[in-house]
Amino acid sequence: MLLEKYLEDARHHFRSLKWLAEAAIAQVEDDKFFVLLDNESNSIALVMKHIAGNMRSRWTDFLTADGEKPDRDRDSEFVIEQADTKERLFAFWEDGWRCLFDAIEPLKADDLGKTILIRGEPHLVLEAINRQLSHYSYHVGQIVFLAKHMASDKWKSLTVPRGKSAELNAADGSKRGKAWLSVESPKDEAS
Repeated sequence: MLLEKYLEDARHHFRSLKWLAEAAIAQVEDDKFFVLLDNESNSIALVMKHIAGNMRSRWTDFLTADGEKPDRDRDSEFVIEQADTKERLFAFWEDGWRCLFDAIEPLKADDLGKTILIRGEPHLVLEAINRQLSHYSYHVGQIVFLAKHMASDKWKSLTVPRGKSAELNAADGSKRGKAWLSVESPKDEAS
């Protein structure tokens, strides 16, 4: 039962990360989507492209094939090409998340102890899920940072707004974690 709860929680956190990234990106004007802060940074578009490429590689044939697919060109995920429109990158993004949810939704507690490979290195399924949760959290944090920077004074907090912590702590327990979202909460179904 505990392992089933873990899977439920992992699925919820993946959905929450997708929502958080998309809620942040929704606050960015189209002309800011591809902006680099400097020559060493990535734009929102590049971070999305990388996450999607990683997801397609890691989650396709998740239990049966190495998570680093031979057709993945990771370096190209950090280059905006002429065909990389915002619409195309969002389609790629959605496809990456579809791969993830198609792989994780059917998993059962017994699957968590199975061994899979990522770049030839063995991982328990549980470890692989945690690895990807950490990886995507890191990059979604980058997206939120960039979106907040790009939106500047138009930014609407996605969690507890500055100066509102005491108010949150005093709120009825059923409202905590929900009342402060400026946009709709993540849904508990696969996207």
